[in-house]
Amino acid sequence: MTNNLIPLGYLVATAFFIFGIKRLSKVRTARQGNQLAAVGMLLAIILTVLDINLKANGAVDYRYMIAGVIIGSLIGAIAAIRVEMTQMPEMVAIFNGFGGMASALVGLSVVWRAVHHQMAQSHYTGALEVHTILGGTDVAVSTVLSLLVGALTLTGSLVAYAKLAGKMTGNPILLPGRHVVNVLLLGFALAVAGMLAFGSYPGITVLILCLGVLAAALILGVMAVIPIGGADMPVVISLLNSYSGIAAAMTGFVLRNNLLIVSGSLVGASGLILTQIMCKAMNRSLANVLFGGFGGDSGDSAAQSAGYTNITEAGPEEMAMMLEDAESVVFVPGYGLAVAQAQHVTKELGDLLEKRGTKVSYAIHPVAGRMPGHMNVLLAEADVPYEQLIEMDDINPEFKTTDVAIVLGANDVVNPAAINDPSSPIAGMPILNVHEARTVFIIKRSLSPGFAGIPNELFDYDNAIMVFGDAKKVLTEVVNEVKEAS
Repeated sequence: MTNNLIPLGYLVATAFFIFGIKRLSKVRTARQGNQLAAVGMLLAIILTVLDINLKANGAVDYRYMIAGVIIGSLIGAIAAIRVEMTQMPEMVAIFNGFGGMASALVGLSVVWRAVHHQMAQSHYTGALEVHTILGGTDVAVSTVLSLLVGALTLTGSLVAYAKLAGKMTGNPILLPGRHVVNVLLLGFALAVAGMLAFGSYPGITVLILCLGVLAAALILGVMAVIPIGGADMPVVISLLNSYSGIAAAMTGFVLRNNLLIVSGSLVGASGLILTQIMCKAMNRSLANVLFGGFGGDSGDSAAQSAGYTNITEAGPEEMAMMLEDAESVVFVPGYGLAVAQAQHVTKELGDLLEKRGTKVSYAIHPVAGRMPGHMNVLLAEADVPYEQLIEMDDINPEFKTTDVAIVLGANDVVNPAAINDPSSPIAGMPILNVHEARTVFIIKRSLSPGFAGIPNELFDYDNAIMVFGDAKKVLTEVVNEVKEAS
């Protein structure tokens, strides 16, 4: 009876995952989607433990499982409480890496157990048919792929974390001959997959080959991500998330666990779809992101600002006076908003303007911030109404009738060079057309460029006004001015 209920339970858990991911696609339902997926994961863990217990005829030591659940829960709870919103991309990168590491360790443990068990049973030191002791050719290939993709995801995610956290340069690191090295590493791993799937080798050789794949994949993960600049980090994070799902699916084949295959495939597919959406939003191909070496640290801000000739500057008081007569205001959040932790004061200013009869909206660019959906999550934390968060394609037609657009730390995603300059590195990239608003206030610490490393044409526009300073401090002063004028 229990044997029949477990597959049914897996089906229910899969439904939770599917509906959870579906509801994650919209800001309004994202929290509920996360909860549904969490329930599905809890159910999956319980069912998997029961399944293992049945297959082992009750001879399961739950101490290690319980210890793992407790330790993992503590790490997750502490991270959720202590990590700031500005550090969310780094945390996502690390968690992607943990997923890859788990898959690689499972694959390695399966090989070790199979080889050790076979040799202990027969006291045989000759050649072993690897696909036989692992349970089939499909399992042998899946095991190597779980090692390859899992280890690659781990080191690639660690490099992404280091770039996002500023622990290493955000500039592309272009090593000579890197493409040849990557092809050789990948070719070695795939060759080993074929060897293990169809060949016979001594047990120690099998372990050495698997460790070789693991080492090659760890190096490949580093080599794949260091040439990618900071401008492309949103794409990298979504791609690594997809890799972690693919690694999990491969591990599902290794363990013959249908639920793990399905859930890993869901994560892998959704990550690839999101990656494509990110590439489209940047007018870039995935190949260009992975091999183009585009974007990085902005360098010396004084040197970068030397080309501007028509900068208009104002302070919070002038900005507040302009907002008094505005009938429509659009906030454009960027990574600078996250750095300044200004989401709450932005919401406060929006509420004040609404009370005065002003129409308030928030324009969301798909790659604003450092991970997909970064700005949506940030503003949702400040309880900004979901209906006021408007995606790029929907908000762009409204800028021509917008009185004031307020750019909060965004840069490349509002740069008109993408439209006006065919030779620009961001030419063709869809942007938020804030330059079409009657007045554009740009709150930034300096004139330094964004991750693309190029000047922003918007700063020189006649309708653009720079307000230099920390976004939270500037907006707090604006809020005080608006309150005094009320």
